[in-house]
Amino acid sequence: MSVARTFSLTPGKRVLYLTKDPDTIRRQLSGELTLRMQDLRPDDLLDDINTDAMTPAWVCFDFDPAAIARNAYAGLMLDGQRLFPPDALAQGGFEVIVSGAQKGVGSSRETAAQCEVFSGSRLAVASSFAPIHARNNINIGQLMGDHALLARLEAGETIALDELTAGHDAITALVIESGGLLPFCSRLSRGEITVPPTGTGPRPMTLAEKVLAAKLLPGQGTHVKPGDAVLVRVDAGYSHEFTTAQVDWFLGQEYGADYKLRDPSKFAVFEDHLIYATGVPAMAKYADKIQHLRDVQRAFAARTGARNYSAEGGVSPGICHQVAREQFIDPGDFVQATDSHTCMGGASGALAWGVGATEYAALAYWGFTPIAVPQSIRFELRGKLRDDVTAKDVMLHILATHARREETLDRVMEFGGDGLFALSPDERATLANMATECSARGAIMEVDDVMLGWIGSRRPDATLDTLRAKVLTPDPGAHYDGGVHVIELGTIRPMVATPGDPDRGVPSDPKNGARVPEVGRVRLDIAYGGSCTAGKRDDVDFYARVMADADRAGRRVADGVRFFIQFGSKDVEEYARARGYLELFARTGVEVIKPGCGACIGCGPGVSDHGDQVTVSAINRNYKGRSGPGQLYLASPLTVAASAVTGEIVEYREGMFEPDA
Repeated sequence: MSVARTFSLTPGKRVLYLTKDPDTIRRQLSGELTLRMQDLRPDDLLDDINTDAMTPAWVCFDFDPAAIARNAYAGLMLDGQRLFPPDALAQGGFEVIVSGAQKGVGSSRETAAQCEVFSGSRLAVASSFAPIHARNNINIGQLMGDHALLARLEAGETIALDELTAGHDAITALVIESGGLLPFCSRLSRGEITVPPTGTGPRPMTLAEKVLAAKLLPGQGTHVKPGDAVLVRVDAGYSHEFTTAQVDWFLGQEYGADYKLRDPSKFAVFEDHLIYATGVPAMAKYADKIQHLRDVQRAFAARTGARNYSAEGGVSPGICHQVAREQFIDPGDFVQATDSHTCMGGASGALAWGVGATEYAALAYWGFTPIAVPQSIRFELRGKLRDDVTAKDVMLHILATHARREETLDRVMEFGGDGLFALSPDERATLANMATECSARGAIMEVDDVMLGWIGSRRPDATLDTLRAKVLTPDPGAHYDGGVHVIELGTIRPMVATPGDPDRGVPSDPKNGARVPEVGRVRLDIAYGGSCTAGKRDDVDFYARVMADADRAGRRVADGVRFFIQFGSKDVEEYARARGYLELFARTGVEVIKPGCGACIGCGPGVSDHGDQVTVSAINRNYKGRSGPGQLYLASPLTVAASAVTGEIVEYREGMFEPDA
């Protein structure tokens, strides 16, 4: 299978422009309006279209192409109504879909790309694409181009496929020419195509490059540089009930119902994302579909022999990213999983990032994956954080600065320095976790004996010596295309990201009553502490620190506010119980939830019910509709807990609840 060697617009087919003006989109969908690139300015096009808008969580309950197409762009809402009615994209006859910058930011869900392809799209056009979304387009055979290319197509030009593969590495070009990743792998296995050695000789390498060089398949070489097209072994991977059914479907379609995984011990399935979904009114109506996803995943694990982290008695063992770092991610590993927060594994000295269902299906079957070696950007952390500042504040600072300037875009974020080692293992994991919010490819960190001790204490068969032997370090003189950026931790203040995007972070202002100066007094309805980002042991310590302070002052969660704390894993829950936190939380009005995902993806307690509610949350992203229809602010665990007690968004200061404070 391969795609045509040229591309031109098909007579009778249409181009859909996703504009900032909703009415313009509506008129195009209805057939009332037809646009051309020359009719628009670049500023007219919608930027930062996130994957939640393209296919909200509930759309991912289906893995049938027709159902996914029916609900394309179901998350684009206006006045509580879908901008794209059911089947609107599929029935519109659109073969090109056009947007502005950063198309496909957010999660790794491949359904976001699939909803376009299954609706008939052949070409996605944008000024830039988020890296995982771009890869998903390539893997399922959707071509990509920019606005200038579309203008030429509309002028009647025929574009050679070579032009659409230009700028891509040699392997990606072959994937595009093959019509997608699975056809590429089949051609590779039949010997129809080959991947030559990199030709890169000895050179100083970044930490990410060192990991990839160590995983090269035989005959690929010994060193790599950015842009090299390589085949690399994958050490570990995992999927969850949102994605496993589609992975299984792809494998069955491509390799037959009796397919087998090359090394199932490397791959795991988790029942974590939808564990509380049916308790949310908006999700309860999908109970049958959710149960079907669980059933398919359990059958997949039984048939393939994959590691099975299913719920027991309705209780999840924990969020996949947290459990994976606790139980099987080691330094030097290359990890791929079907979730954008896979990059959390980078805190353990592994190279980790999320992939779509097609890419995961291929690597789980073959044991290797084709990649272009990514560029790196290094963050050198110095000094120590103030007592009222956390790693979440550091990441919101990076998002508001480096990520907003697109310095992190599609690069691996490498962290090091004495300031990194001054952070606890859990706080380092917070930094790695939110690399995906920076539209980075992934994350990786240097490790010390503190981190190795953290890993070893959770692995009965691991010793410091065996773990230390796996550790890789960047070479002196390694080149960072994104530069080396020094962050003085002592200068970071508590941060709050205002609704709409994680990169809208602003520091709190002690002269303004510790409130957010740009929005003033923000009344609060919901506070949520949990998710893979903020459901770790240290995060629970932060919540308990604030609530103990409130308890001593005779305070509790403010009237009219609901404060939820959800544990990231059973290990974290047992830690909280042993520390006496459960009693403290009960005494001060906190509602505790057992391990798993939840409000972060709109699938658990803590979601808002209507648009005028305000939530402050320690989760990782605050796109519109992400955690209910209300306004969602992001902040650190300390700020979330302090705000829950005061009833408005404020930073935490020790002793702040005393009457004379």
